[in-house]
Amino acid sequence: MPELPDIVVYIEALEKRIQGQRLERVQIASPFLLRTAAPPLSNVEGKKVVELRRLGKRICIGLEEHLWLVLHLMIAGRLHWHENRAKASKASKTRSLATFDFNNGTLTLTEAGSQRRASLHVVTGESGLRALDPGGLEIFETSVQRFAAVIQSANHTLKRTLTDPRLLSGIGNAYSDEILFEARLSPIAMTQKLSSSEIERLFDSARNALSHWIEVLRAESDDGFPEIVTAFRPGMAVHGRYQQPCPRCNARIRRIRYASNETNYCPNCQTAGKLLADRSLSRLLRADWPKTADEFENLTATTRKP
Repeated sequence: MPELPDIVVYIEALEKRIQGQRLERVQIASPFLLRTAAPPLSNVEGKKVVELRRLGKRICIGLEEHLWLVLHLMIAGRLHWHENRAKASKASKTRSLATFDFNNGTLTLTEAGSQRRASLHVVTGESGLRALDPGGLEIFETSVQRFAAVIQSANHTLKRTLTDPRLLSGIGNAYSDEILFEARLSPIAMTQKLSSSEIERLFDSARNALSHWIEVLRAESDDGFPEIVTAFRPGMAVHGRYQQPCPRCNARIRRIRYASNETNYCPNCQTAGKLLADRSLSRLLRADWPKTADEFENLTATTRKP
């Protein structure tokens, strides 16, 4: 799912292309995409873009007469820009969920796979935007004291807290792994048990990691439109790097799998050598589940022997 750094770079690319331009036509290919009936989608046609804004993981396109198009890409939604309308039309016939024709080009929305989770809302004014806002704290617009109060308002694991949009805005599965690695904190550490120094370290790490990846993605897209939007990047320290060496200590990166997500971490840097229980495998092994990374290495080495 595109997270804060991805959405920031998307919005910057859109500002260069559609700010001040007129939206001439909108076409929806999937009936599941549009989640609102009033105001009608047709109301945005003919209006100029006056503002672009991020709302958590949503992209908000502000138009004349206080109208807003609010896109949530979810896991597999992606945006594409075509200056050549003929090429955009050809692409939209095969895979686009929506096309937005501006006077200077076409923005298309695609979604990989068969599940349709991406959404489009048409709302009016600030009140319409507030209704879609989960309310999470903006990490670059707050103090460490406010950050501490929010994350300790309930006693949850750090992984859950970082990815809860009602607590923190724009952080998801991928960048939460990177933040926790930089902070040298366990993903299952409980928020109300953190010391003040650990909270400050987490706060600084969140800002540093997100700033770093915004700059990386800016450089990657340069003046082009961001087409490579993925949760798995070669420069990441732990996310998506299961079994690969930790860039800090060379220990093997481990993971916890749950539903369709996974948490990646370094047992040496983040959990004092303790191996966190993977639900699927630890249930199978039960009492035989290794307690440390070294035990796990010995177990896997034994199972690899002929």
